[in-house]
Amino acid sequence: MLSQHGTEGYRKKRGLSELFSFPEKVQPIGRLDEDSEGLLLLTSNTKLSALVRGSKFEKEYWMQLDGEITEDAITQLQNGVTITVDKLPYFTLPCKAWLIKIEPDFEERERPTRAGRHRPSSWLAIVLKEGKHRQVRKMTAAVGFPTLRLIRVRIGNTTLGKMKSGEVVEVDRFEL
Repeated sequence: MLSQHGTEGYRKKRGLSELFSFPEKVQPIGRLDEDSEGLLLLTSNTKLSALVRGSKFEKEYWMQLDGEITEDAITQLQNGVTITVDKLPYFTLPCKAWLIKIEPDFEERERPTRAGRHRPSSWLAIVLKEGKHRQVRKMTAAVGFPTLRLIRVRIGNTTLGKMKSGEVVEVDRFEL
């Protein structure tokens, strides 16, 4: 599913309007690429949207990686790695990263990952305060462990919790 309302110009793609009849002017705060899952906040408050997309808010992602990630690779991620942004080298800001030792209990994807067929996989958490295009995927690939599945579990103090895929929950106030 695309993290936008309309899907005109995108053949056979689904958009947010399939989930709920959102009021006019309500837009996603940030984006998730089509292959990513997880928490997506929507608002009509443009100031709040800019604040959350900025560098003051942590965004936490859990990802399933191709291969068993090493401590050295995790340290590299924590210190920052070079990725490509707009065709130019970009050194990511230091971040928090840690191995998730027990496989999370997320619901199955519509399209299964290729994990476990021929190679082992591992789960990693990363907390960022920046969000370049496909940054997390580029970061894990840069240290030799491509992302198979990516789930945003937290923005600021708001967490995904036990929400199911496609579930919409209206909140009166965003927890900073």
